[in-house]
Amino acid sequence: MAHFEIKDLTFSYPTTRGRESLEHINLTIQKGEYVVLCGKSGSGKTTLLRQLKSVLAPHGKRTGEILFNGTPLEKVSQRDQSSKIGYVMQNPDDQIVTDKVWHELAFGLESLGCDQKTMRARVAEMACYFGIQDWFHRDVANLSGGQKQLLNLASIMAMQPEVLILDEPTSQLDPIAASDFLNTVRKINIELGTTVIITEHRLEDIFPAADRAVVMENGHVIANDTPRNIGKLLYEQKSEMFAAMPTPVRVFYGAKAEGQCPLTVREGRNWLSNAFPEPPKVSTFPPEPELEEVKDPALSLKELWFRYEKDSPDILRGVSAEVPVGSLFAIVGGNGAGKSTTLKAISGICKPYRGKVKVFGKPVGKYKSSELFTNCLSMLPQDPKSLFVKKTVREDLQEMTKDADKIQKVAETCQIEKLLDSHPYDLSGGEQQRAALAKVLLTEPRLLLLDEPTKGIDSFFKETFAQILGQLKQQGITIIMVSHDVEFCAKYADQVCMFFDGQILTVDTPRKFFGSNSFYTTAANRMSRCVFQNAVTAEDVVELYLQNKEG
Repeated sequence: MAHFEIKDLTFSYPTTRGRESLEHINLTIQKGEYVVLCGKSGSGKTTLLRQLKSVLAPHGKRTGEILFNGTPLEKVSQRDQSSKIGYVMQNPDDQIVTDKVWHELAFGLESLGCDQKTMRARVAEMACYFGIQDWFHRDVANLSGGQKQLLNLASIMAMQPEVLILDEPTSQLDPIAASDFLNTVRKINIELGTTVIITEHRLEDIFPAADRAVVMENGHVIANDTPRNIGKLLYEQKSEMFAAMPTPVRVFYGAKAEGQCPLTVREGRNWLSNAFPEPPKVSTFPPEPELEEVKDPALSLKELWFRYEKDSPDILRGVSAEVPVGSLFAIVGGNGAGKSTTLKAISGICKPYRGKVKVFGKPVGKYKSSELFTNCLSMLPQDPKSLFVKKTVREDLQEMTKDADKIQKVAETCQIEKLLDSHPYDLSGGEQQRAALAKVLLTEPRLLLLDEPTKGIDSFFKETFAQILGQLKQQGITIIMVSHDVEFCAKYADQVCMFFDGQILTVDTPRKFFGSNSFYTTAANRMSRCVFQNAVTAEDVVELYLQNKEG
């Protein structure tokens, strides 16, 4: 029996004025399947997932039918839905309801009326399984975004659901934590037989593990097949969705290779090793010059120390850095290392008890608040919802300026023209990120702080986003970006630094930085290092491959 049968499902939001967000969806999810749902931001992925749990279904007009275990979903009791259908949201803060980690783990079981003995056993099991023991008694408010997401997954699995639905679950996790998280999800699928339905923009780790991939576009299902067949199909159709495929797939077809397309990094490595049994003539790129000392930096950090409470451990432990004017400076590192706290210290939200922050040569404490945040410094926070205070995106932008031409221009830049009359909370995660970016850009900052700006954004808008950042750099704007998106940093950053244990350990160019790492690097580098050196993007690998094959 199928877990879910979706029959001719059509749905439209009240604000879309007749435009369907889902159109005639027909889909069957078998028990024990691992299904990945992919598509552009706003293609209907989240809307479809929310239809699979009544309490989360958005308000709007719906036709068609959804069966769960053969029963119409609306006839399945809320208790059964709560216990059998687990849902991990894109934003972990939207799902957490208690103040302590241990209580959050137990909350779902309490709601189901479990006895204390069962509850204690399941909470202990999940804490051990997910490695939560070390922060079991901590306040939820003090957890990083990644820790909160792990807590959400553990809390749901404590209820032993039959189906696990995940909406962009790794968007706030660093690459290593994301890989561990997805391996855990795969383990849950294999060992427990839990059906997994997951949406992701980063498909590197998910695509090879999935039994089936479903591609959506403008509310339609345009492809439904095995991951390997999907890659071939999208390439042959010259679909825009091909840009979202894992690195081995994009490299294989970009190199115009023949045979079976590799799907995993391991398969890609074997393919390259077979393609070059002898060392290639051109195996690396010309050496890059060493980074020069920064003169008149846009931002200077010197020995910053900070803790949130008097008796708590230090979060920042001597952070020092100098950022050149007009550059894109990327900060990468593990969850909870202090990256976001550093941005807050730069903007004056958190005040270090030791050390100095200078913005354009002037200590940040000597700026008046109105002076600092007007045409000087602006910050896009990790949660874009915190910037929305009005009923429509247009009204939110009008809060920053009454100039209609400026609003129209930034809306076109961020590709949100069609979203201006929507409520910000009705948008998908990627659309919210773009709307928040538009609001921030209207302040016309000289120093732009971005906290996880590519979170929830599809691979197509990332290209546009990179162009936006390039235009801002040409205007002399300096950009500091905290990110877990190593592929984006490798392709577009001018400098990358590693944040660890409350401090910046090393700063280098993307090619040197990612080319020398074993784990904190890109899929392209892990796949190609057996043949090429310092190739850190799919384009790098394709370039070297073609140079050797065509030369």
